[in-house]
Amino acid sequence: MLAVLLETLPFFALIAVGYGAGRIGFFTPEATAYLTKFVFYFALSAMLFRFSANLSIGDLWDWDFVLAYLLAGTSVYVLATLVALFRRRGIEEAAVEAQCAVIGNVGFLGIPMLALLMGEEAIGFNMLVLAVDLVVFGSLIVIVITGGRDGRLKPAVLKTVGLGLLANPMIVSIGLGLILSAARVPIPTPVNDFLILLGAAATPGALFAIGASLATKSAERLAVAGWLSFAKLVLHPAAVAICALWIFDVEPFAAAVMIAAASLPVAGNVYILAQHYGVAPHRVSASILISTFLSILTVSAAIAWVTAPGFGL
Repeated sequence: MLAVLLETLPFFALIAVGYGAGRIGFFTPEATAYLTKFVFYFALSAMLFRFSANLSIGDLWDWDFVLAYLLAGTSVYVLATLVALFRRRGIEEAAVEAQCAVIGNVGFLGIPMLALLMGEEAIGFNMLVLAVDLVVFGSLIVIVITGGRDGRLKPAVLKTVGLGLLANPMIVSIGLGLILSAARVPIPTPVNDFLILLGAAATPGALFAIGASLATKSAERLAVAGWLSFAKLVLHPAAVAICALWIFDVEPFAAAVMIAAASLPVAGNVYILAQHYGVAPHRVSASILISTFLSILTVSAAIAWVTAPGFGL
């Protein structure tokens, strides 16, 4: 594990640099917001578009993979919801806590880091994880909170969810890339070089932005945040491993990537949703902060396990 820890340290060191810049005020929250927009709308989208344009939907889609990840995530989601309800939290807070337990930072941390540590072939499987997170669980929290407030599910909610997905640049870039691939349209060399250059900014930009955004997070409500961090960093990857290796027939490398992706800390977009709906933002903030720092060890342990000789056999 030590060798893997040393490999992951540069990634977390870059997060620490961003955190330091944010804490001393050198990088303001406004600057962090604009850097995040650059990574989200340009650098990461360029990386995903270029990669998906060189894939076919047949190469990308794997029912065993999707079902294994979906079953594992649903199991942990239900558990986190029941724990919240047992603590007499409302359905809205339960939905937000469940989101913390299953949605990892796949876009900003997982895709760039695992691509470098496990090879570019890991990006496709990360894209599948990201798709399930965005389409299924990302839609679920909006439906539960909105439905809970209105007392029933209105058709307008589904329209809002659909438009939100279509406006997500990661979904759009993957979709456009797959369309280009299906049409067998090659990317011209100058355009490909441009995408490589722009996409190369995704890793340092995303990691720095994660750190800078953590500088504004508080560590309040530590007991609940500790439980949610445990659910995300331990229970989620454990459930994914059980589903991928023993319930479904997921190919070993694909299972390895899925488990590594599940070991990632709570995603920043959960905080955005919590703040938008006014539901437990401080609790989510603390969960992101704690899980990100602890993930230095948990991500390294997960990657060390899934890259060890004989994994999945």
